[in-house]
Amino acid sequence: MTATSPAMQVVHIGKFYPPVTGGMERVLASLCEHAAPQVENRVIVCNTSRTTIREDVRGVQVTRLGILGAAGSVPVAPSLAREMGRARGDLMMIHEPNPWALLSLTVAGMRLPLAVWFHSEVVRPPLQYRLFYHPLVRRAYARAARIVVSSPLLAEEAAALAPYRERVRVVPFGIDLSQWDVTPAVRARALTIRAEAGARPLILFAGRMVPYKGVGVLLRALVGLDASAVLVGDGPSRPGWTALAAELQVTDRVRFAGEVSHDELVALYHACDIFVLPSVTRAEAFGYVQLEAMACRKPVVSTRLPSGVPWVNRHGETGLTVPPGDVDALRRTLAELVRDGALRARLGRGGRQRVEAEFTMDRMRRAAAAVYREAAEAP
Repeated sequence: MTATSPAMQVVHIGKFYPPVTGGMERVLASLCEHAAPQVENRVIVCNTSRTTIREDVRGVQVTRLGILGAAGSVPVAPSLAREMGRARGDLMMIHEPNPWALLSLTVAGMRLPLAVWFHSEVVRPPLQYRLFYHPLVRRAYARAARIVVSSPLLAEEAAALAPYRERVRVVPFGIDLSQWDVTPAVRARALTIRAEAGARPLILFAGRMVPYKGVGVLLRALVGLDASAVLVGDGPSRPGWTALAAELQVTDRVRFAGEVSHDELVALYHACDIFVLPSVTRAEAFGYVQLEAMACRKPVVSTRLPSGVPWVNRHGETGLTVPPGDVDALRRTLAELVRDGALRARLGRGGRQRVEAEFTMDRMRRAAAAVYREAAEAP
């Protein structure tokens, strides 16, 4: 592709787009806002209301389709099939899991080359998965020229990808390091957060309050541990976990912060001593928040899931890993880091070095552009 060639046009189909929060939404925005110069991205997603909106979001053309409601966690946008059929460009990328997009694909009459970005496995009861979701997955994945994953471990472990391994490509997520650097305002706010937490070491969790995040395991691990915790995020599991904190009598050391601004989150990362991602199922496919903590030179404690999570957080190099759901192992590991400031510092430096070497935005944009081109030109 020469410098004078027209930009490649990629149409992304997601569930939602920021300011709606979520890991898939954050990654989609990063891909589109930090695209390679030869790629022009457009996005079609669901709105959170019945109104369809077409807008420019930080230089990205985003169409938010009105929805009738939701079936469980699946937004129902009747016009998505029509929008997919009308879409023009060089490639359509469906971001998965996305049941409504896969269903819409079956009736869209779409002629664009297709690729799938496989963000995570769908964890559902086997019968429910086989009857309802797997037929849609099989049809779409068989048609996709390329399937993108964020880590080699996810490519190896995801059962849904087994029949299509030769078409799977790995594009690790990237992070804009400048957004996580210390500024005078961040330093001042971090000092305030530390003062509010008291003398105890501070543990941070950030993520959606949903069952697979394993916050209940973290709360139980705090019993008998001389540390405080801030839990960032919101979701359906928050009331139950708040009640559990009271039952465990750790409310004096745990703050449920809810959703916070980016600036506040940066300050929390720099204020904390340890970042914890205690996820308990393979629905946690990568753990993007690990990159954020590593960028801020914080040691990460995460779980050894059959996904990309332990690939991102290398045990003994950038942090420590424990078996998912193991309260005692998590408590012992946190206690070790609470006691050993030198270990925390070494792992924090290792995390920052790994991000700088492997997870930059430039590496992601170049790898993504190469896969887009490969998919668009594939037979």
